[in-house]
Amino acid sequence: MPSDSKLILLCAGGTGGHLFPAEALAVVLERRGMTIDLATDTRAAHFKFPARAVHIIPSATVRGRNPVALARTLSSLALGTVKAWSAIGNIRPAVVVGFGGYPTVPPLLAASLRGVPTVLHEQNSVMGRANRFLAPRVTRIATGFRTLRNLDARWQGKIAFTGNPIRPAVIAAAVAPYATPMVGGKLHLLVFGGSQGARVMAEIVPAAIEQMTAAMRSRLAVVQQARDEDIDAVRSLYARLGVEAECAPFFSDLPARMAAAHLVIARSGASTVAELTAMGRPSLLVPLPHALDQDQFHNAGMLEEAGGAIRIEQRAFTPQRVADEIASLAAEPASLGQMAAAAKSVGIIDAAERLADVVLQVARV
Repeated sequence: MPSDSKLILLCAGGTGGHLFPAEALAVVLERRGMTIDLATDTRAAHFKFPARAVHIIPSATVRGRNPVALARTLSSLALGTVKAWSAIGNIRPAVVVGFGGYPTVPPLLAASLRGVPTVLHEQNSVMGRANRFLAPRVTRIATGFRTLRNLDARWQGKIAFTGNPIRPAVIAAAVAPYATPMVGGKLHLLVFGGSQGARVMAEIVPAAIEQMTAAMRSRLAVVQQARDEDIDAVRSLYARLGVEAECAPFFSDLPARMAAAHLVIARSGASTVAELTAMGRPSLLVPLPHALDQDQFHNAGMLEEAGGAIRIEQRAFTPQRVADEIASLAAEPASLGQMAAAAKSVGIIDAAERLADVVLQVARV
């Protein structure tokens, strides 16, 4: 590492919801002359992250109150904290930045115990349990939403609203303005759900399109993410219906496909909502049910209140409801344009730059 370069340790669990904003911040910090290390769990071993080194830190998520499972979880977190303590002592970062979830707990806890400055970024509109545990121990708290639920008034002085950092590919795709579909014209539909949402999308969306009129189906061009075990059934149903469709388990160019869509049907994770608002794309959002903190429900609610999305709880996410919503929006394309503009109005394209400012202030760079 160059002698004039400060080392910054980013901490994120091995899912896109945490790694994508961390990646966006890493790109900006490197551009500003910083050196980046990443602390994560084993799930991120395949992820190409712009870091000098990756430190795998043991972790586990607290689920339920089973004494045996709880003991194992606490043991993993304790082991991770010891390993993080050692790693931080060796690399001596100027600041440690966490992106939420239990994999963030060991490195941020170890950093606070060592007296290293810390920044916690909460991507969702409701603060999760792991972040609530860390909040009194960190130096600053950056938020992805202007309003943060579950926020203890004692932490208010630590808060800095930055928005959710978005990847360079999303920033590039966001340049394209929304093209409102023509009356009776083609309607480009993008459907994705991630590892925890693709199954319900595969079950509901093709069945919804099957219920539409032949005239409506002829207008659709569908791009849908589907799991390997579902993809043949999804493709064959679209083929039988004569619907123009492209299906795959993963799209490496998802930001560009989001930009090309007239309507997106997706879960409402923080990164998805941030990307939809940065691009200004209308959506039907289906929050992940049964989440401990109902973060996706509140994320979708924020965008619905702004006028940029329609929130549909999974229990109401039926083929008939989806068919009705799509047909209604297609019948009045101007409403899609209005939703796109409303989504864009709450988007923050420079969130990574704002967060980098906070991080460097805490690091005293």
